[in-house]
Amino acid sequence: MSSNTAKAVKGVVEAATGKVADILTPDVPGAPGSAPPTAVEPTTPHDPLPPKKEQGAPETRTPTGARTGAPSTANGQQGAFLTTSQGARLRDTDHSLKAGPRGPVLLQDHHLREKITHFDHERIPERVVHARGAGAHGVFTAYGAAEAVTRAGFLKKGRETDVFVRFSTVLGSRGSADTVRDTRGFATKFYTDEGTFDLVANNIPVFFIQDAIKFPDVIHAGKPHPDREIPQAQSAHDTFWDFVSLHTEAQHHTMWNMSDRGIPRSYRTMEGFGVHSFRLVNEAGETVLAKFHWKPKLGVHSLTWEEAQLLGGIDPDFHRRDLYDAIEAGAYPEWELGIQVFPDTPEETFAGIDLLDPTKIVPEELAPVQPIGKLTLNRTPTNFFAETEQVAFHVGHLPPGIDVTNDPLLQGRLFSYVDTQLTRLGGPNFSQIPINRPHAAVNDMLRDGFHQHAVHAGVAPYRPNSLDGGNPFPAGDAEHAFVDVPVTVAEAPKVRANPASFDDHHSQARLFWLSMSPVEKEHIIRAYTFELGKCYHQAIKERQLQSLANIDPVLCAQVATGLGLPAPEPTVPLADVAPSPALSQVGRLWPTDGRTIGIVVGADSDLDGVGQVRREVLAAGMVPLLIAPHGGKVGDLPVQRTFATGRSVEFDALLLAAAPAPAPDALPARDAKAGAADSASVDPRVLLLVQECWRHAKAVGAWGDGVPVLDQVGVTGTPGVVTGGSGTEVFTTVRQLLAAHRVWERFPAAVA
Repeated sequence: MSSNTAKAVKGVVEAATGKVADILTPDVPGAPGSAPPTAVEPTTPHDPLPPKKEQGAPETRTPTGARTGAPSTANGQQGAFLTTSQGARLRDTDHSLKAGPRGPVLLQDHHLREKITHFDHERIPERVVHARGAGAHGVFTAYGAAEAVTRAGFLKKGRETDVFVRFSTVLGSRGSADTVRDTRGFATKFYTDEGTFDLVANNIPVFFIQDAIKFPDVIHAGKPHPDREIPQAQSAHDTFWDFVSLHTEAQHHTMWNMSDRGIPRSYRTMEGFGVHSFRLVNEAGETVLAKFHWKPKLGVHSLTWEEAQLLGGIDPDFHRRDLYDAIEAGAYPEWELGIQVFPDTPEETFAGIDLLDPTKIVPEELAPVQPIGKLTLNRTPTNFFAETEQVAFHVGHLPPGIDVTNDPLLQGRLFSYVDTQLTRLGGPNFSQIPINRPHAAVNDMLRDGFHQHAVHAGVAPYRPNSLDGGNPFPAGDAEHAFVDVPVTVAEAPKVRANPASFDDHHSQARLFWLSMSPVEKEHIIRAYTFELGKCYHQAIKERQLQSLANIDPVLCAQVATGLGLPAPEPTVPLADVAPSPALSQVGRLWPTDGRTIGIVVGADSDLDGVGQVRREVLAAGMVPLLIAPHGGKVGDLPVQRTFATGRSVEFDALLLAAAPAPAPDALPARDAKAGAADSASVDPRVLLLVQECWRHAKAVGAWGDGVPVLDQVGVTGTPGVVTGGSGTEVFTTVRQLLAAHRVWERFPAAVA
């Protein structure tokens, strides 16, 4: 690095922090930027920092190859102030332009449209967000419970509607792993006879931001660093925590992401939320506000952190494989769709909670979720690209009876989704791709364009016309026309601002923390400690600890201890909130349909007993996988996994019918899991299976020759470890334990 550049960098640091730091020769590689951050947000304007010393850029030349003589940094951003792409300086990029703080977002907001449009087209052809996904077909059956609040025909009692659902992660590329810690998408396309309805949900009920104009910012912060394209599909890095610690409205979503909700056990055990408040209108024209919820019939369950890490290498397709295998096995995934209903008042609040703030929930204890229908996924795609990759969702695909609100995040999404499809799917006719085609008659007067598949007749694609006999004609209430609810917009100046009720950034994060069981709190502490521990800069860790102090002192102190930093004092009064038991995943019993049971067998096992257990597992709607020293068969029983190919993360519970000696392939040179096989009386890979299942709080059972394995591992008599005189006896108890998903009492928590 030249002396002039070094002086420039030090000058920037002096201007920003008031002191000179040793920033040019860091002791440890990996610094994300060329200058260290400050604990407080920098506010003194200065030019962009120069590149890091190891970074270069293409030589500056003209389009025809001539040297320009300009430095390589000339192609980078210039100046100290935020501007549009045309160089106009901006005073605000955090708020969309609205008709008053609570009004709808205005179409004239050219900065919003430029910022979102550019973001929408950053990836070709992969989705910018939600690139890693898996989809399935199914059917939705309405209970009729929503008929009083919405005229939507697909919600009438007994009505069945075809659906396609796409699950996804947010941050990772198409090639990333399924089991990373991340928010999950849960997007459902209802092919109703009144037009398509897209319920574009997440597995977390709140979002990082309150206004869609910030969406490019939060995703840019969460994505891999732009210079090295690492880390992939994770938030454990400086740019993410730099953003959320400065933009504290993200703290509630971040708390959910650091909880077990960030690493679901499967899509089948994942909750879904519409996030926003929608406006429903019934046949009489009466309106209510509502939030949509998907409740899995199997309950909400998660992976342990170690399981998620192991699966990232062993089976990065774990979630999509689980989904497709369950459908193939006939264990069809099911969810109930429910709604929370609120009066449609001018204030648009409920129990003091602003219903237009997408960073807030309404606890179910205050507004119960009312089931209105059941979703069953029963068919896998025929072609992944044609269906899962080309499916296009849009929050503006609404049927009569469901309308949007002035939630500023929802308002921006109404523009962004269509804009995204134009590049990703090659033009405006993406609705004609087979997976996107509506199951209702279409007569839209939209013509031509890239990939036009329809062959339109007539000569008058306009209204009014007489040459085509006046067709198409406007529809009215009798023809089930879409209803734009005539909501009064209060007289107000157009502003870039949010209502004052959006300013509370910590109370609901505290609500979530206080609602967790002790073991779930331990997992949250571990997640924050790990993620912040992966950050390079101490200032970012200290800044996030301040937010944790404003949420809960115990949480802050425990994370600070793990980071080796002092725990700061709160800078705001701690919110006085009542816990919401509905937020916890622990403490209830659930169906065990579709769970996977590993059964360890050996050449000398009681195969009649094993066969009986296998039949009982199948009869219980679960999947038995036999784990043996070799492939093929053991006796007449088919082997699904060997000691070499099986791993604990595949199984929800483990049964031992044998204490098999080391198999011929238990060679450290051939299988690292074999360890020191020469001195072991039991195949070390079987011992590892038991150890991992025990560490991951799974039920473990043994009978007959399998019981000594528990003694050798040292887990006999611990909670959730079952022995008995027969496989049937052991499986009966293990099945009961599985209803709680894990045996968390095995590991008492250190926090209350």
